Amino acid sequence: MPTVFFQEPEETELEAAQRKVVELEAELGPEHLDLVGPLEAVLMIHYGQAQYGKAEEVCRHVLSIREKSLGPDHPDVASSLNNLAFLLENLGSYAEARPFYERSLVIREKALGPEHLDVALALNNLATLLQAQSFYAEARPLYERALVIWEKALGFEHPNVATTLNNLAQLLQAQGSYAEARALHERALKIREKALGPEHPDVATTLSNLGLLLRTQGSYAEARPLLERALAIEEKFRGPEHPSVAISLNNLAFLLRTQGSYAEARPLYERSLAIFEKALGPEHPNVANSLNNLAELFCTQGSYAEARALHERALKIWEKALGPEHPDVATSLNNLAQLLRTQGSYAEARPLYERGLVIWKKALGPEHPDVALALNNFALLLRTQGSYAEARPLYEQGLRSTLNHLSLNMGSMTEAERFQYLATKEGSEPLLLNLVAMRGEGPDKD
Repeated sequence: MPTVFFQEPEETELEAAQRKVVELEAELGPEHLDLVGPLEAVLMIHYGQAQYGKAEEVCRHVLSIREKSLGPDHPDVASSLNNLAFLLENLGSYAEARPFYERSLVIREKALGPEHLDVALALNNLATLLQAQSFYAEARPLYERALVIWEKALGFEHPNVATTLNNLAQLLQAQGSYAEARALHERALKIREKALGPEHPDVATTLSNLGLLLRTQGSYAEARPLLERALAIEEKFRGPEHPSVAISLNNLAFLLRTQGSYAEARPLYERSLAIFEKALGPEHPNVANSLNNLAELFCTQGSYAEARALHERALKIWEKALGPEHPDVATSLNNLAQLLRTQGSYAEARPLYERGLVIWKKALGPEHPDVALALNNFALLLRTQGSYAEARPLYEQGLRSTLNHLSLNMGSMTEAERFQYLATKEGSEPLLLNLVAMRGEGPDKD
């Protein structure tokens, strides 16, 4: 018989990084500054695996070490505050993230001066958080100030300038200011093509964003070649099985689904899903996003049984990866509830609507457009069941949220931009019409 030798299993990257931390802690103590580097290596591995909760714990430890060793106003403390805020943002804890971003900005302004590049980065990050919460009026001046800093320090054609132009364009698009957004996207595209070359992945990102803006405007013929070019760049630069390719496939499929080209969209969604599963594992949030999008396509085609299985799998992934109170979980709950309502499974749909609404209110605040949409969807279910007394206050809450949001963001728009903006908002018109119908204020019937 041949001799069989037992072989210890090889350490994973995470296990090796954690072992190094344990060894250093035993040698130097748990609060030594030299622990920061190894701890941040562990943090990045957790983040790459979408283990945001574990990454947050490590990030708080790093922040504590730096504050004790360097003092509360050191620029390195600002970096840790920024990282912690970013993780909380990924977890959907927007209200908790904001003061960390704000404190990071104050430290950098004080230590480095108001026009330092790190200040521009802090302004951009805070603005991105505010934009995610639909606080557009607060976010816009931060983006604009960051843009001035980048342009002054680096010139008008630096890639960092293009990044802020892209972010500001996304904000303007969300407000319905499509003409302004398009001009910024096109300027960002020119900068990136000149500085990085026509086949750089950042160019692909700008092409995708511009293509999605054109799709929003209904300019499908203009959008498609941009999204196709973005996909071709990503495939050539990164290879056919990279997650960035999966994102480009998803964007193009979204356009095709909007046009009603379901047969063309389905294989793109399916290929996107396969790439994410292979590259990131079957329980990554990006996999859940692909499952959700494919499920929505099946819903559009009336394939409800297939759609339900995908929605339920997406929900489990998001809950495990991001926690049970993340906004993406609320999105999944809402979509699954919509499917169940369509099938007449009202008793199953109701608790999903209710839970999603609670999550969105807590994470985004009661005035967020997603909250208004959730209120409208839940009210539709109640009205279908004949529960008019329960439905009416939900319609009214949703209408108030929608009107508050519109008044906040439409003041600086032209009349044409306002109509364009309203045309992009799902839920605004149904909210108003449903409320009018329930009050009996509609037109007289013959």
